[in-house]
Amino acid sequence: MTTDFELRTRPLMPGFGVEIFDVDLKTAGSDARQKVVDLFHANGAILLRRQDMDPDDLMSFIGLFGEAEDHTQTQFTLPGYSKIFLLSNKIVDGKPIGAHNDGVGWHTDYSYKEEPVMCTMLYAVEVPDEGSDTLLADLCAAYDSLPRERQAQLDGLVLHHSYQHLMSTRQFGRMELSEEMKAANPDVFHPLVRTHPADGRKALWVSTGTVKGIVGMPDDEAQALIDELVEFVTSEPFVHRHKWHVGDILMWDNRCTLHTGTVFDDTKYIRLMHRLWVKGDKPF
Repeated sequence: MTTDFELRTRPLMPGFGVEIFDVDLKTAGSDARQKVVDLFHANGAILLRRQDMDPDDLMSFIGLFGEAEDHTQTQFTLPGYSKIFLLSNKIVDGKPIGAHNDGVGWHTDYSYKEEPVMCTMLYAVEVPDEGSDTLLADLCAAYDSLPRERQAQLDGLVLHHSYQHLMSTRQFGRMELSEEMKAANPDVFHPLVRTHPADGRKALWVSTGTVKGIVGMPDDEAQALIDELVEFVTSEPFVHRHKWHVGDILMWDNRCTLHTGTVFDDTKYIRLMHRLWVKGDKPF
């Protein structure tokens, strides 16, 4: 569905993402809310500042984009709201209430599943005065910038994604999975070049963390290519850096972006974010 209703916007960076102005998501009408959805699908990311959202508001808003997805680690979901995951270093009654430094390292969410999440939404409740920025990489611009010959070499390559590999090698929160977790998260295989279902644009859908190798390629050769491509897509021309303020809502399209969090002084500052996912479909 599209609408002729127009909103005031500006790009997050040339050719990627939009900041949307003058919309209060809690009270916005259906035309404005639908336009927000349309802008998301067309631009890869959206930002709305100065929002005041309770958990029910967040669930209502995320429902405009599709069905909310569950989270792999359920111990850090908001009580009473299993679809809202807490990212935080806050300690309450001697226990952490959220996952800390969970998103540090270039990745795309849920890529270890057959149907990775379509989009990720973060809502800022408490933010540090410095650090904890979120970086987004435009994978469509990266693919489009390649020579045709290089595109042809990469088209058709298949990446081996593994949750077990991620959790045993990640920088923060490393852990060995239980047999139950391994069974619930088997390895999957996704194309290196992904096609966006909205308009057919192609993304250089490489990642770190979950990517264990490339099908049919020796491990050392595959890792060298993965490292090369990640360095390329996360270079300055393709990356937007978001500095958080309380009330920010940032959403990005996992079908055409990579993202990473950044660290902050967790002895000095508290960070609390609400994260929501929307179910996706199988990459092609």
